[in-house]
Amino acid sequence: MKYTSRMFSAAAVALGLLFCHLQADAQTRRPNIVIIVADDMGYADIGVHGSKDIPTPNIDSLAKAGVRFTDAYVSGPYCSPTRAGLLTGKYPQRFGHEYNIGIAPAHADAGLPVNETTMADRLRAAGYRTAVFGKWHLGSAPRFHPMERGFDEFFGFLHGAHEYMTPTPNEVNPLYDGKKTVTEPAYLTDVLADRAVDFINRHRMQPFFLYLAFNAVHVPLQATDKYMNRFPNIADNDRRIYAAMLSAMDDGIGKTLAALDHDNTIIFFFSDNGGPTIVGGVNGSSNVPLKGSKRMTYEGGIRVPFIVKWKGRLAPGTIYSQPVIQLDVLPTALAAAGVKLGHVNLDGVNLLPFLTGDRKGGPHEILYWRLGALMAIRKGDWKLLRMSDTGFKEDPTPLTDLSKLELYNLKDDISETNNRAAAQPKKVRELADDWTRWTKGLSMPLWPDPRRTPGS
Repeated sequence: MKYTSRMFSAAAVALGLLFCHLQADAQTRRPNIVIIVADDMGYADIGVHGSKDIPTPNIDSLAKAGVRFTDAYVSGPYCSPTRAGLLTGKYPQRFGHEYNIGIAPAHADAGLPVNETTMADRLRAAGYRTAVFGKWHLGSAPRFHPMERGFDEFFGFLHGAHEYMTPTPNEVNPLYDGKKTVTEPAYLTDVLADRAVDFINRHRMQPFFLYLAFNAVHVPLQATDKYMNRFPNIADNDRRIYAAMLSAMDDGIGKTLAALDHDNTIIFFFSDNGGPTIVGGVNGSSNVPLKGSKRMTYEGGIRVPFIVKWKGRLAPGTIYSQPVIQLDVLPTALAAAGVKLGHVNLDGVNLLPFLTGDRKGGPHEILYWRLGALMAIRKGDWKLLRMSDTGFKEDPTPLTDLSKLELYNLKDDISETNNRAAAQPKKVRELADDWTRWTKGLSMPLWPDPRRTPGS
């Protein structure tokens, strides 16, 4: 067959049209959504927050290429309520998910209420492939299983903590691959990252939602020699193991990021609460300069590292200082995906117009917390709170005795060292009244805190 210049010209035009079509398709295709959650990570323990002894190059790379939030919060000072709020976009106290879920028989029927629609439900209905790998902690009864709550794939465990090397079956809290129990002799942090990479590689041709819920750096403190050998100069043994566990998670995040199409993916990263530095399950973390710990309504319990990256849509290296909360992830992710919410009453806010400058001001006038008898409210720079060593194990209590409340101006006092309550009684009353109005729309807890439950 004889080829003519006209034929070559037609082929070139066809190839050009195909390239333009593929390029346009890449620009209009709905973005992949990736949410990476650390467990019990200290506020101070990543490089962009000043960590000197634990390098976190992959987490830091997200901040450099995206938006880092200085005043980011979670809705619960510990694990399960934060996850319930993430997947619903609502304060979990609205529907009774106020406390953690334990392993005792009294909690066997506890879980994220089935009448609450999850982010995975919404995205799967919109054509997304959905997966969660790692820690679930939203109920272990069959109706609460991740694959009954909108996720197509699941590998991980259902309760609140898990060992990192389990070559024999764990009968109390087994590992699941889908709905089948499995054993996993490899280091779990590495396995979760490998699962994430495999999922990404299998679903490149369709939009996907990946929820990568590491159990690192939650206790038990366990790390392999590969990671321990990176930190010979950390003298404190707990801190050294913690550093190794965090370094393993950072490696896993790096593997996950390397597998992604960054031109078409929005990525969220945050910790589920502050590091447990004071009360129970202490893991060697640091919340400096914040006061307090996991299970507290001081900043060290509820303010967390929080990063969002969306290449080409959000300016790299941005630092955003207005208060935000993990409840904002759901409406932000759905807006990015073009999924309409309709008349759904959410507490989270779509952050995208605030981050692009299309909307001025801040996403939230007020943020609220309640964990049993513990409470907090932030309004502008002012924060009012009630703390006690046992409050997270008690029933919710009205604000009848204002003399026990603490008031701080976070703009001037991020470490909450100067209690202004005695000097500012009108501000105490204003914030107490605001918080009381909020609590009138809440449910009572559906189950007690695990630490009040024998066997948990």
